[in-house]
Amino acid sequence: MKIIKFKTNMNSEGRVAGVAPFLDGSENISSWQVNTEHPDKVLSVAGEQIEPGQIKELVKKAGFEAEVIRVQGIGGVDL
Repeated sequence: MKIIKFKTNMNSEGRVAGVAPFLDGSENISSWQVNTEHPDKVLSVAGEQIEPGQIKELVKKAGFEAEVIRVQGIGGVDL
């Protein structure tokens, strides 16, 4: 499993709800969450066959921005 973390501009739970249909609709995404308390509003996405570009495009379709800040493998090691 891969975990990709993004800096976003989703600064409230309402904005997070706006991206939910896009991320929930992807069969490659196992789980996701947004930490709106973190200064970078970090979106963490987990899945087997996810790619940063794919996630950025889904977030963009929802009207938000996402910038990759970290990609981790199953053991927490950066890829």
